[in-house]
Amino acid sequence: MTDRPWLAAYPQGVPADIDPSQYQSLVQLMEEAFTKYANRTAYTFMGKDTTFAQADAQSRQMAAYLQSLGLARGARVALMMPNIPQYPVAMAAVLRAGYVVVNVNPLYTPRELEHQLKDSGAQAIVILENFATTLQACLASTPIKHIVLCAMGDRLGFLKGTIVNYAVRNVKKMVPHFELPGAVRFNDALDKGAGMPLSKPDLKPDDIALLQYTGGTTGVSKGAVLLHRNVIANVLQSEAWNEPVMSQVPQGEQQTSVCALPLYHIFAFTVNMMLSMRTGGKTILIPNPRDLAATLKELSKHTFHSFPAVNTLFNGLAHHPDFNTVNWKNLKVSVGGGMAVQAAVAQLWLEKTGCPICEGYGLSETSPSATCNPVTVKEFSGTIGVPIPSTWLRILDNDGNDISASGEPGEIAIKGPQVMAGYWQRPDETAKVMTADGYFKTGDIGTMDERGYFKIVDRKKDMILVSGFNVYPNEVEGVVAQMPGVLECAVVGVPDEKTGEAVKLVIVRSDPSLTEEKVREYCHQYLTGYKRPKYVEFSTADLPKSAVGKILRRELRETA
Repeated sequence: MTDRPWLAAYPQGVPADIDPSQYQSLVQLMEEAFTKYANRTAYTFMGKDTTFAQADAQSRQMAAYLQSLGLARGARVALMMPNIPQYPVAMAAVLRAGYVVVNVNPLYTPRELEHQLKDSGAQAIVILENFATTLQACLASTPIKHIVLCAMGDRLGFLKGTIVNYAVRNVKKMVPHFELPGAVRFNDALDKGAGMPLSKPDLKPDDIALLQYTGGTTGVSKGAVLLHRNVIANVLQSEAWNEPVMSQVPQGEQQTSVCALPLYHIFAFTVNMMLSMRTGGKTILIPNPRDLAATLKELSKHTFHSFPAVNTLFNGLAHHPDFNTVNWKNLKVSVGGGMAVQAAVAQLWLEKTGCPICEGYGLSETSPSATCNPVTVKEFSGTIGVPIPSTWLRILDNDGNDISASGEPGEIAIKGPQVMAGYWQRPDETAKVMTADGYFKTGDIGTMDERGYFKIVDRKKDMILVSGFNVYPNEVEGVVAQMPGVLECAVVGVPDEKTGEAVKLVIVRSDPSLTEEKVREYCHQYLTGYKRPKYVEFSTADLPKSAVGKILRRELRETA
């Protein structure tokens, strides 16, 4: 299928294709922004603004410091922070120094962190001190040689920073005791780097920009290799897609986006941070969107135009008593991604803000955006929209034949400049998901209608989507199965009003004294929050199995 029926759905002015070759690297894109928008605010955090010029200077200093550690070109540097100003500075520094960003979820357990650091071969890490105990617990088993430690108040100025750090450490007790000898403080690293030269690497479009970890059917977290050109393409695709409404921002008003999604997640990385770099936009950093009251209090201080989020966040905010303390009138685009947007939530959001939720779809492997509903549409379509510029989608049957035109369900496959180079050091896994003609097989089952709109109907994988985060049953089962007293177990996703899906764990006991409380304690120790079972059920019968003994999760889901 070479024709693209979806082009007819494009709003006026949105091109069929973009030209990712206009930048050699993300560094070139960022350095253009640092110069072009020097005096504009790049980030705002807890009342403190950072200009593009300041972000330029700080990231240059940090890049020089990182180079002084003697890391080889292409070395992996892990970033383990929530949405704080140190993240964009460190991210820019890693790329400017010629290294590769490894995004890490700060809520990981030591087991999960150890896997990612070992798999990526990261030699340095920039980490918020709140999570230092996690690193301490697994450090000896990882290749990490250099640690840069951040504190919440580092970039807020001496007085405010001191107060914030005191409150975080001593009042809220959010920093458990840790010992990481040799770790360097973020501000000290900046000071050291200020007097050092930075040698500019000659970066090319095919150099690796980041390793974005994602699970898979195997449950082992794999690093999607995203090249500079992959992320550049997705930034330009997103910019072109949003243009019909973002062009309505009044002249002289800076385009501003709310960054409530975590920057270590590819959705916020590309659609918030990198897109704002490209457009000279301001990013409002929200460190903890789960605190809805604090999020709304921060938003009440700003004028903003773009709000990428997941269904659960739109829903939580819209139902919050403080919702109307915020001025939503300037909102031009609300992009829903990460998980399915529910019709009821979309309806409520439109009623309360006047701005429709524009649902899109993508994966870590596609940098992430692949499809989106047109930003000019007011009614909720219940689809994932149409392929964005320069992107082709197909529906494949089990033999890999293109059945898109039939309207029958099949596996969604994606081709475009945003598709990853493969999985980090896993050629076998890469071969499983890439077709001979360059399509990435997503593992999601969908349909295409005659207008070129796509809809997801099911998942090929048994993956569970909790608030936009992937939970792989194999991983959770692998952890629980090691618990004394567990004979066998299975994990399935069940519908959940708040999080889209929730994790349900079914256990057959070998020890009758095993309790739900013990299981929950065990999961708390070895699994990060969103992977922990919401429901724990003990079964007296054997779990349903296939002829070869494979547990039939489908049957468990049906009874659930």
